Amino acid sequence: MNEEKRKAMRDKLPPEALEHMKAAREEMRKSMEAILPPGFLEHRRTARKEMLMAFRSLIDAAIEKTEEKSKAS
Repeated sequence: MNEEKRKAMRDKLPPEALEHMKAAREEMRKSMEAILPPGFLEHRRTARKEMLMAFRSLIDAAIEKTEEKSKAS
């Protein structure tokens, strides 16, 4: 959901409902942490970072190819 849709939803909901939704999200996060093995969250963060770095490398390579083609023309 993009930020505009989130803002529109926040504007329509009563503040009390938003607070309950926020509390529910936090409790859900805590419950997932209790279920998952101790190192899971750290491994998940590391994996996410590695995937982002892989995407960065792909983008950098595409930019380099574009620049090489521009210089060759």
